[in-house]
Amino acid sequence: MAEIITKIFFLIAVIDPLGSVPVYLEATKQLDLKHKKKVAIRASVIAFLILLFFIVVGQLILEGMEVTLDAFQISGGVILFLFALTMIFGEGKPESEKHLINNYKDVTIFPVAIPSIASPGAIMAVVLLTDNNIYTIEQQAITTGLVLIVVSITMLILLAANLIQKRIGEYGITVISKVMGLILAAYAVQSILTGLKDFFIVLK
Repeated sequence: MAEIITKIFFLIAVIDPLGSVPVYLEATKQLDLKHKKKVAIRASVIAFLILLFFIVVGQLILEGMEVTLDAFQISGGVILFLFALTMIFGEGKPESEKHLINNYKDVTIFPVAIPSIASPGAIMAVVLLTDNNIYTIEQQAITTGLVLIVVSITMLILLAANLIQKRIGEYGITVISKVMGLILAAYAVQSILTGLKDFFIVLK
């Protein structure tokens, strides 16, 4: 039981359900309530399927391509940082591109499902937690169930974000989006720096 609780907290830390809220609010700010709910549900399902894919074959892929967690952290951090800039500056993104975000099918996959929910760190985490050389099939099945639980929690939090948006209004969301953009940018930079630091430590 202690091991399961530890894994749950670890998965919550790497998936970071609350951290997905500012990304979700920004990506869906021009959608109606019905489509926002669809984004929350579909993005969560897609994110779980992505994580499930890496649970099943991720270890083989990473071992074959020799891809490290450092590479995941750096690339994911760059993507999140660029998205954070659109949250902070708004007009920094061309109007033609901003109109594309009206299609909820686009924002469902990027950036809500990946890299916000199924982040590089989360992908690497599920691969490590289902290492075929360490864990049995039963243990890997339990871990898969825990991933589903955490992703479900994330979905519920995103659905609650819609109510928050409705109560505080468009102006309030704009203010929150700017502030959360700063926080997201800081997190993205930290992810990049961590990846670079670990990379250079390995080279020494």
